[in-house]
Amino acid sequence: MPNLFPQVGSGAGAGTLVGEKRKGAVKFGRSPKFDHSLGEFVTTQTGRIAECTATEAWLEWCQKALRTERYAHLVYSRTYGQEFEDLIARHLTRQANEMEIVRITTETLKVDPRTADVRRFTFYWKNSECSFQCEITNVRGEQKNIKGSVVIS
Repeated sequence: MPNLFPQVGSGAGAGTLVGEKRKGAVKFGRSPKFDHSLGEFVTTQTGRIAECTATEAWLEWCQKALRTERYAHLVYSRTYGQEFEDLIARHLTRQANEMEIVRITTETLKVDPRTADVRRFTFYWKNSECSFQCEITNVRGEQKNIKGSVVIS
């Protein structure tokens, strides 16, 4: 019977599963720097748009993905963005909403191959708005905190 979990290579480096994320195997690239609080691109003193470092570019992607509604814009793939809007019609309890926010946020951010882990969620409720913060880790092992918010009703 063929092996259901084939391994790549042989010898000392063998044992890596097909499709497994490896350190350094994922390219981080560059990105223009965006100020999410002002809603505009950051410019240098000479008027050029500032660029992010590799880790900052990943963080920019994460922040933008959490602010973009999935399926609402044709320019994005069907896997890009979040589905927080669906929580309004479900009339869930606070605990169930928090569990769904964790699930949706994790699914949204782990679409990117640079994201290794999403965890340590904290929630703050004010009326029908839920603000949250979580820790995200990239494949290089760098950890950052990211914030988001959802209006439930």
